[in-house]
Amino acid sequence: MKPVTVAVLGGLAVVLYAAVAALQILVWNPLAAVPGASLVEISGHLDDTGEAFSPWSVLATLLVGPVLALASVVIAALGRLSAVWCGAAVCAVIAAGALGYFGAAFIPGMSLADAYGISGGDHAPGGLVLCAVSAVAAAGAIVFAVVAARRGARGAGAGAGVGARGPVPAL
Repeated sequence: MKPVTVAVLGGLAVVLYAAVAALQILVWNPLAAVPGASLVEISGHLDDTGEAFSPWSVLATLLVGPVLALASVVIAALGRLSAVWCGAAVCAVIAAGALGYFGAAFIPGMSLADAYGISGGDHAPGGLVLCAVSAVAAAGAIVFAVVAARRGARGAGAGAGVGARGPVPAL
């Protein structure tokens, strides 16, 4: 595969991860935490108890991953990243998604916990699925990096600091 193809497909995977994280934080988890209540009722109760949070802060936090994925598309399009290194980069972004998920979910989870006297952790299974995907992606990033480094060691032009068109200039 061409590096840009890998970066674009990986970017779509990152966007999907962020979308699932947003749904988990803003929809699935509140509904699971307060069974029988609608999102409107939950939001109203959060407002009444002074525990409301901005969904925009959740979305802004989760937007970091897609922006990083877009950066890998641009770098690949410039010919500065091999397909294998693109795979490693995308896997690393998805692996880091677990940290982004935790950061984005912390305040909404604590708001639910304080307003309803429940645990602030996940009540819906989406968070566990996201963390499992991140763990697999972390392993994938390591595998891609080892493959790229070995290819570079054999002179294939895909080692550390070497893109598809040669050495990356120092910044």
